[in-house]
Amino acid sequence: MQRAAESGQRQQQSRTARGTGVVRAGRPGRARVLVGAAVVPVMLLAVGCSSDSGSDGASGDEPSASPTSAPAKSATPEVVEAAYAVLPDACEVFASKTLKSLVPQGAKSGKAINTAEENVTGDCRWTSLDNNGVDGSQYRWLSVSLHLLASDAANGPGEDRAHEAFESKVTAAKAVDGAKNVKTEPVTGTGDEATAVRYDLKKDGDTFKQQTIVVRTENVVVTLDYHGAGLAGDKTPDPAALLKSAKSAAKEVVEAVEDANDGDGGGSSPSAGASKSPSKSASKAPSKEATKAAGSGSGSDLGTGSDADADSDSGSKSSTSGSSATKTSR
Repeated sequence: MQRAAESGQRQQQSRTARGTGVVRAGRPGRARVLVGAAVVPVMLLAVGCSSDSGSDGASGDEPSASPTSAPAKSATPEVVEAAYAVLPDACEVFASKTLKSLVPQGAKSGKAINTAEENVTGDCRWTSLDNNGVDGSQYRWLSVSLHLLASDAANGPGEDRAHEAFESKVTAAKAVDGAKNVKTEPVTGTGDEATAVRYDLKKDGDTFKQQTIVVRTENVVVTLDYHGAGLAGDKTPDPAALLKSAKSAAKEVVEAVEDANDGDGGGSSPSAGASKSPSKSASKAPSKEATKAAGSGSGSDLGTGSDADADSDSGSKSSTSGSSATKTSR
């Protein structure tokens, strides 16, 4: 009886203890719920502060962004006026005594080969046949072509364009169909650059000795052709003598170009040898003549170098500087 009572008492205590443990175990759960509830207001407060700060930054107190400046307009490229603006009459570039020496029987036979374009292109040719009867005859052909290249914004300085045309003419003179024994040599003391091209041509059993002198003086290109032959058994002329006469004649043409521009205003300024500087406004409108190519054929029935060449104004542009000096007024 006593043991049963003790056993019952222990069971009662055990149940009481378990009940108490359940109650104590539930307290921490409530505490966690309370702590979580307390955290919520703190987070809301922090978010509110951040929102206020952002709105302050968006206020009109901040300096506005500077407006983007408009792009500057591209400047018009400067165009330096070329030295020469005038061409002489191609049939009037030689003195009478020069023609009598080069074409003895044709000093007054000067005739244009192509229709000239005023102050852009021009040419003329003379022929001479000195008949020696049964001993044969001496034939001479002389021609000259002029090409002026003006400066313009699209194609560049006239001197550079003239240099390109000069090189093109020299190349063409060396590539004439049927030319034999082709030789070239520089010519000094004539214009800004000059080259002589020499070769032989055969026609109807006769040998023609051809001399072509190509000269650039400032922005003008001169092409002079002079050839001769001994016909019907006459002696073939001395090519060295022909070349000497051709060089002298080419120098005379250059002087005629200079004289035609004296007082024109196109090229008077520093002395020869000095670098040309622009003396007029660089905004001069492009010359319409600058874009037109010259007809440079000599008209010779032999197909000489000036017939074959074409004045190339590309442009190309590698551009070799045309810094030659402006000739002084005479």
